[in-house]
Amino acid sequence: MDYNTQREKLIMPEYGRYVQKLLKQVKSIPDKEKRSEQVRAVVNAMGTLNPHLREMNDFKHKLWDHVFVISDFDLDIDAPYPPPTSESFRTAPNRIELEDKPLKLNYYGRNIQNMAEALAKKPSGTERDEMVMALAYYMRKQYLIWNKDSVADQTIFNDIAMLSKGQLAVPEGFKMDEVQGELVRQAYFQSKNGQPRSDMGKNYRNKKRKKKPQRF
Repeated sequence: MDYNTQREKLIMPEYGRYVQKLLKQVKSIPDKEKRSEQVRAVVNAMGTLNPHLREMNDFKHKLWDHVFVISDFDLDIDAPYPPPTSESFRTAPNRIELEDKPLKLNYYGRNIQNMAEALAKKPSGTERDEMVMALAYYMRKQYLIWNKDSVADQTIFNDIAMLSKGQLAVPEGFKMDEVQGELVRQAYFQSKNGQPRSDMGKNYRNKKRKKKPQRF
């Protein structure tokens, strides 16, 4: 029995074993012009086997790059695109440094903390005041996700000051519209026909109490 585990390892499994075998045979052709002709036929077959690649920008260039990858970058042909190097495919990705700065208020998340710190660096003025007011509204929405009850404006204002190390303050006299947690819950539990779930339960109980008509 010939098992896949005993065969040569597939370099790009999405193209299958036959494409890899074809390119291996093409490499053994002594005539360069003939090799190039055969590789063009293989590229057309690869595009047929993977039609989703046609949705990518410059998909033909991608196919020719894959030809060189499958042939282990050892293919002397006349290609319409410059052949890639093995280093360009084996370069380690850039390291992304993780945030090691602790969160001051976990329920707001890191993005809001970063926004508050960035706003604190902007020069004071009307533009920064408008941004602080927008941040206050956004923070209240995030707060109500964590705590379904209502939240006082002063709580949000104090949190802004804490996140910005006391460098930000909402404009004097600014007041946000009240949002009650109960209204949020009712909107969440709204039924398909627009009737709150609490009313649905009430109607269900009334329906259950109906007496059946007596039979004579």
